[in-house]
Amino acid sequence: MRIKLVNPRGFCAGVERAIQIVERALEKFGPPVYVRHEIVHNRRVVEALRDKGAVFVESLAEVPEGAPTIFSAHGVSRAVEDEAARRDLPVIDATCPLVSKVHNEGRRHALEGRQVVLIGHDGHPEVEGTRGRVPGGVHLVTRPADVEALELGEPAGVAFITQTTLSVDDTRAVIEALRRRFPAIVGPGLDDICYATQNRQQALRAVAASVDLVLVVGAANSSNSNRLREIGFETGVPSRLVADAQAIDPAWLDGVEAVAVTAGASAPEESVAEVVDRLRALRPASTVEEVQGVPEDIHFKLPSTLSEA
Repeated sequence: MRIKLVNPRGFCAGVERAIQIVERALEKFGPPVYVRHEIVHNRRVVEALRDKGAVFVESLAEVPEGAPTIFSAHGVSRAVEDEAARRDLPVIDATCPLVSKVHNEGRRHALEGRQVVLIGHDGHPEVEGTRGRVPGGVHLVTRPADVEALELGEPAGVAFITQTTLSVDDTRAVIEALRRRFPAIVGPGLDDICYATQNRQQALRAVAASVDLVLVVGAANSSNSNRLREIGFETGVPSRLVADAQAIDPAWLDGVEAVAVTAGASAPEESVAEVVDRLRALRPASTVEEVQGVPEDIHFKLPSTLSEA
């Protein structure tokens, strides 16, 4: 069996930065350090940080007075930020800079009098945070049909923003529907789309047609990991999302001559390596090939309060 390791895969710059923030905060303040929501959507990453002294909470009410508090990479609403300020919690913001850019764009459009449409998935932490950052709120759409159901009254202007874990391909049909209905709508350029989401999807599309099975290493609650799995299905290839190597069912490999392995943006490379080891244990004669895609050399700065830790 041929194992094709798709590049790029795994950690993006925003995830790397968020993990470093928690680790540096633990070095600087000592445990425990409190993190609102999972820092990223990956159980292995969360458990490793928990072992070092990070405490993950869903509400600031669970954070003791004066405890160092970190906001996750997905971002938080203004109400959460204000609550932390009222309690005078020492906050370190690990929001991905690309998510912060979406917040700023949405806020700018609202202050300029436009109604803001957010393309994203209801219930996702990033969407909840963005909703709470735009004055007057947003109109959430996920599919082209949602655009037709929008009730905006007589808007002076309309703008759209997108969840960062959606690629150009993911949002194309919705954006086209928005432009048909609101010809003067304004929105982000291609350079505002999350580079990591787009690169990982393009790389998998280029490989999927040449394999018999796609394995995506990632968490079930990871939006970009689930989208990678869907891309495999869209190309007609059986595709599975696996949290770890033990999730692989040997029966999946029956008749498989080539398998593509990729990983969501919050999946560590150790998990990918273990998946490959498991595949080679099940099919000892397997060969491993690295398939090159778009090179990535993007890095985000840490907050100044931690850069010297």
